Amino acid sequence: MSDHPARGLGAHEPLVPVLADHGALGMDEAELRDWGHRFGRSAHPPLIVTLSGELGAGKTTLVQAICEGYGVTGEVTSPTFALVHEYEAPRSPVYHLDLYRLDRPDQLDALAWDEIVNARALVLIEWADRAGDRLPTGRVTLSLQHLPDDPGRRLLYAGWHS
Repeated sequence: MSDHPARGLGAHEPLVPVLADHGALGMDEAELRDWGHRFGRSAHPPLIVTLSGELGAGKTTLVQAICEGYGVTGEVTSPTFALVHEYEAPRSPVYHLDLYRLDRPDQLDALAWDEIVNARALVLIEWADRAGDRLPTGRVTLSLQHLPDDPGRRLLYAGWHS
């Protein structure tokens, strides 16, 4: 994607791997994990990545693969009840947020939201729509959808949101 906003800055190249040059991919779980692993290897902090999709679409699976590719060596689990997990990686900390249980954007204050999204870190946010207008620009947006005719595959949309 030669028109990528960060290209001229030399940052985050390539944020969206070549396989997604048309913006969407259909893949099984192994392919999703491989894509996430490669994405994690190519990511540079600071970077915010939002993940959307219905329950069971594979958001946490994708986060686990991104973290592995980024260099997180510990177990990566869903922060559904803790809301935020922090992991160590050689390049920077990784914050994994799950906003599913939030009702209003003002509840983000209890999570140290401003500090997290402004940190020199990789920030992975599931259910990011719950952040409303507090979601920063300059982020990568990933969306997973079930394929109705093939339950073992997901459709991945990937793009830059400026």
